[in-house]
Amino acid sequence: MISLKSFAAKTDQGPYLQVNEDNHEVDLNQKLYVIFDGFGGSSVGDKAVSLVNDTIKSFYTRIAGDPDSTLPFYYSPKYLLEGNALINAMEYAHFLLKKENKEKDMNNRGGVSAIAVAQSENLLTFASTGNCLAYLHSKGEMKTVSKPDSFELVSGDHFERHFTSAPSSGFGLFDQLHLNINEVRVVKGDKIILLTDGVYARVKESEIKDIIQRENINYQDKIDEMFDLANSRGNLDNQTAIILNF
Repeated sequence: MISLKSFAAKTDQGPYLQVNEDNHEVDLNQKLYVIFDGFGGSSVGDKAVSLVNDTIKSFYTRIAGDPDSTLPFYYSPKYLLEGNALINAMEYAHFLLKKENKEKDMNNRGGVSAIAVAQSENLLTFASTGNCLAYLHSKGEMKTVSKPDSFELVSGDHFERHFTSAPSSGFGLFDQLHLNINEVRVVKGDKIILLTDGVYARVKESEIKDIIQRENINYQDKIDEMFDLANSRGNLDNQTAIILNF
């Protein structure tokens, strides 16, 4: 069995925006870690993130530890109870946000991208939708765990990523919630890095690796370095990051 040794998390409105539609959740009791990137504007995207966050937390908490609980949206024997509970919690959040959006005109509908990670001993289940990115840093190497589902994949432009990071999936706006599910077994010394596009779109993987491996600064300062680097290159977006150190 492996436990989380330490973590760092930060969300920021960025250098130009007046409202932060990003957020994060670190629930040490439930071993649930999530980043959110809302879209829709002031009092829209941030409210959508709040709804999705609250729903995932309450629904996951209710069913993750109960093997006899009802899973109303989805079940697969491929995944542990925690993985199935996470998928169902996210599906329920999508259902509620889509229902709320249905009563609004298009300009007032909010959407949310997210990566959620549920831990069961040394197995992490990643469920992602939209324009967020997850890395595993293990034994000196970086591996992408969850790629963004964005228009970057359509354009193929990796040099101007900030122009193509608009999400092509997410909570609330599409009929179906398209989730990308991955499982990762972590060992002692592994790090998980979760980022919204306000960070990763202007920072190279090699630069993130260099910052993570630096030994003279703590993890909170490492997040600040990533934010500062993105901002120095013209970031216009909100920024959120979580670093999990096992």
